[in-house]
Amino acid sequence: MKAFSLDAFYEQVMPPSSASANDADLPQFQVYSAAELAAAKQDKPPMTYNRRAYYKVSLIEGRNRVEYADKVIDVEDRALLFATPKVPYRYTQQGGTQAGHFCIFTHEFLFQNGRGITPDSLPFLQPGAFPVLQVSAEEAAEVRAIFEKMHREQGSDYAYKEDLLRNHVMELVHWGQKLHPVAATPVVHSAADRVTTLFHELLDRQFPIEDRHQPLALRTPAEYAARLAIQVNHLNKVLNETTGRSTSELISARVLQEARILLKRSDWNISEIAHALGFQEVSHFSNFFKKHTSVSPSAYRA
Repeated sequence: MKAFSLDAFYEQVMPPSSASANDADLPQFQVYSAAELAAAKQDKPPMTYNRRAYYKVSLIEGRNRVEYADKVIDVEDRALLFATPKVPYRYTQQGGTQAGHFCIFTHEFLFQNGRGITPDSLPFLQPGAFPVLQVSAEEAAEVRAIFEKMHREQGSDYAYKEDLLRNHVMELVHWGQKLHPVAATPVVHSAADRVTTLFHELLDRQFPIEDRHQPLALRTPAEYAARLAIQVNHLNKVLNETTGRSTSELISARVLQEARILLKRSDWNISEIAHALGFQEVSHFSNFFKKHTSVSPSAYRA
């Protein structure tokens, strides 16, 4: 499942005559009216469930169904969606009047010359989070005003409009933080906390899998321990103390999530998925999947 690139979005999704077509002055950022874009591409297929190679913030207005990773949520009125290249997603209209806005941007747009933020460090974009945030009519009006400022600025000739647009994106990020409060990250006091943090960072970097011919680089507790330069027994003891789960359980949970995504959303056959996830035999993958879900991979995919 390869990521849908920003250039592919401009070429395949946007009509060539659109006034919002890629601005040569802003190759890493664009903002669109959802209603205008929908009207311009009525003859095009609906959004596909896929990973993108860019970040996206959407104000969804109208009845929609959002699929994010292996989760689904029905939006009845309004929602704010934050999407990352790491996770496949889509939202599809479920009837009624549709409105809203969205902007797309690259990592480099927010993090330039070693300054700015790294989008994936945001709490609501962490693995396991579900960054679809329901908003009230009053909250939607305030978010809509931010997008309207983006539209005006994108069409201006202001010399520093990129900086101003970056500030508007950060306004949306802060809205996400307010709507999705997250407990403060505790200060790391111990070696066990540091090992746990490093393990999770290492685990997260293995995903998403984008090439069926390149299996996971790390698959076993021993391989993670070796990369962290500690004994596997010590790693397992630390993780049990800090998370209540063993190293194998944590690895298996993340592999299982990726397996569900690939089975439902990729065109890879089960053998290719098994290989990509680090299983030497398809039967081993099938047994693993059935153990954790009570159904076989083929039954889950059907």
